[in-house]
Amino acid sequence: MSSEFLFKSAGELASLLAERKISSVELTGAFIARTKAVDGRVKAFNSFDEADALAQARAADARRAAGQARGTLDGLPVGIKDVIAVAGQPLTCSSRMLANFISPYDATVTRRLRDAGAVLWGRLNMDEFAMGSSTENSAFHPTSNPWDLTRVPGGSSGGAAAAVAAGEAPLALGSDTGGSIRQPASFCGLVGLKPTYGLVSRYGLVAFASSLDQIGPFARTVEDAAILLGVIAGHDPLDSTSYPAPVPDYRAELRRRPGPWKLGVPKEYFSKGLDAEVGEAIRAAIEFYRKSGCEIREVSLPLAADYAIAVYYIIATAECSSNLARYDGIRYGHRSAAATDAIDIYFKSRAEGFGPEVKRRIILGTHVLSSGYYDAYYLRAQKVRTLIRNDFMRAFQEVDALLAPVAPTAAFKQGEKVFDPLAMYLSDIYTISINLAGLPGISVPCGFTQGGLPIGLQIIGQPFQEAGLLAIAHAYEQGHDWHTKHPEL
Repeated sequence: MSSEFLFKSAGELASLLAERKISSVELTGAFIARTKAVDGRVKAFNSFDEADALAQARAADARRAAGQARGTLDGLPVGIKDVIAVAGQPLTCSSRMLANFISPYDATVTRRLRDAGAVLWGRLNMDEFAMGSSTENSAFHPTSNPWDLTRVPGGSSGGAAAAVAAGEAPLALGSDTGGSIRQPASFCGLVGLKPTYGLVSRYGLVAFASSLDQIGPFARTVEDAAILLGVIAGHDPLDSTSYPAPVPDYRAELRRRPGPWKLGVPKEYFSKGLDAEVGEAIRAAIEFYRKSGCEIREVSLPLAADYAIAVYYIIATAECSSNLARYDGIRYGHRSAAATDAIDIYFKSRAEGFGPEVKRRIILGTHVLSSGYYDAYYLRAQKVRTLIRNDFMRAFQEVDALLAPVAPTAAFKQGEKVFDPLAMYLSDIYTISINLAGLPGISVPCGFTQGGLPIGLQIIGQPFQEAGLLAIAHAYEQGHDWHTKHPEL
């Protein structure tokens, strides 16, 4: 199977399966072979079970032969970020703390993928416990950007983005706490969707910041993202934050919502700090919508621009401190061999098991939750979070969606920001506020730098209006060929 075949969209591959032009075993085998050929350089995977993937593929072929195919995803491989539970497979969160942990159960999204017949394909590398913007914080190895192996793929879902970009999987699931799907999608030239908070179940997603985390798809096209979202979305009684919103046929809705739309451009997102090439590509995308008949309005998000980073790193670290308290070296996870008593187990296991960035965020979070500081930091941050959401909702009284950059720059060099946490945190400046407000956002390829690095356009939608958001993104994609490009490895 040629490499060009591996870069077809999931929709195209599904059609080939349905027409019996290929089998799931052939398709899955091709992605396995591709992974063996290139992942030594990309390092998108933490692990994969070749025999299990082929067994799933054989089952899909048997269903299809019996006239019992389960839908579009039946027989298609889907990569899984190593923070989402798959029964019987490692669940490491790219951390020494969970290096030997095997999940005893499926996440809800995993179960829904199984029910749809998807082939669950491998464990994808990430920043440890989803804390980072470059996938350099993995305890196991950094992941490289397939477009330039000296650069980062973004984070924390860098392994998921790199796997799809490199042709090692047609689809993947990641998680987004402050931009961890959209930013890697932008850096790797993919479509990446962060759904509305509550649309996709978090049951079986290892928690970093529970009020911010959301699972979403990586794909080659907007249509592929719509297909995958349609499978994983929907109410789940196992997740108390899951919302009973209707789940339309997102793929069909792409063509039922032709526009034109009223689109807002946040003026604060085009100030200093935005790379000139990135800004030029985003402005060209905005002009495309204008020429397509859309009404473009300038809007203002002053609180989101000025306070989102500070608010995010108070709320996210506080929730991180609380969520990661369970890793104590006693119940499960890493236990220090050097410990001599119960207190020693706790201190040494956590010291050995967590990496520097995780420790930094636990310390920050514990501080803002401590006596005397809770009101000054955490409570005040929650109030400002509400004001930030109000900023967005006022803008949505005037427009259907917002157009913005995903990140201030294209993919940066490996090692460039490792020792400068603030610079690393600022790479998420345009994505963080969407998580704070609980809104959906999507990154769509919109160009390349002169050096050949992808650039993504961020489209921000209204709560639970993913169908409209995908339609707006699809309209842009149909007018360009950026999504058809892929790296040569």
